[in-house]
Amino acid sequence: MISRIKTTVAAVAAAAALSTGAHAEPGQRIPETQTVRNVVLVHGAFADGSGWRGVYDDLTARGYRVTIVQNPLTSLADDVAATRRAIARQDGGVILVGHSWGGAVITEAGVDEKVKGLVYVSALTPDVGETAFEQYADFGIPSTFVIDEQADGFGFINLERFQEGFAADVDDADAAFMRDSQVPIAMSVFTTPLTQAAWRTRPSWFIVATEDAAIDPLMLRQQARKIGAEVREIEASHVPMVSRPREVADVIDQAAISASRNQ
Repeated sequence: MISRIKTTVAAVAAAAALSTGAHAEPGQRIPETQTVRNVVLVHGAFADGSGWRGVYDDLTARGYRVTIVQNPLTSLADDVAATRRAIARQDGGVILVGHSWGGAVITEAGVDEKVKGLVYVSALTPDVGETAFEQYADFGIPSTFVIDEQADGFGFINLERFQEGFAADVDDADAAFMRDSQVPIAMSVFTTPLTQAAWRTRPSWFIVATEDAAIDPLMLRQQARKIGAEVREIEASHVPMVSRPREVADVIDQAAISASRNQ
């Protein structure tokens, strides 16, 4: 009887492990001959770089050098400057990755000659002269995503609606921590026009989170088509790098392999 119980528990545990990307084993190590080995990760609004931890662990286990940008979220210029500082520290080619608002940041910063490819994760992709806010024109902001703007012009995601709109597939404890450790963003960033569009000159990959409640998945697909990106759809909330890190890491790995072959 005890043996049967142990077998059942083991089977349930194995099934649970297979059902989530968070505990999956990282992919195989990259070959020594691969030329693009640096990855720079750029977070979005209302968050900091810690959301990339699962992706970081996976990619470093594969042999990548991974740098995580800590955006101040005070202006487009400030976030771009922080990203450029991270790129400048890299020895060799870089895959530049941006989540959400971070997509606008990598679009502006990604024209650096070290950047060999761009990966957008449920992200915004403005063109030259466009703002992030203009990307929503045909779709609007989902009703599930509620921003409370403060008197000083900085915004937070509404506390009561945070998990629903931002991290619906993240467990309650982790979602609560993300909610209570929010980094406010200057709302003016969303109306600042871009002066560069790196996706016009760099190969791009785009992760569409099909259950995204912060950016309409139809809008994400339109963004991906606009920039001619290679698309990967992942069944996840707005934060697939948190809930499905293995799958996000796989796309970044694919981008680095492709960029290495094309150098």
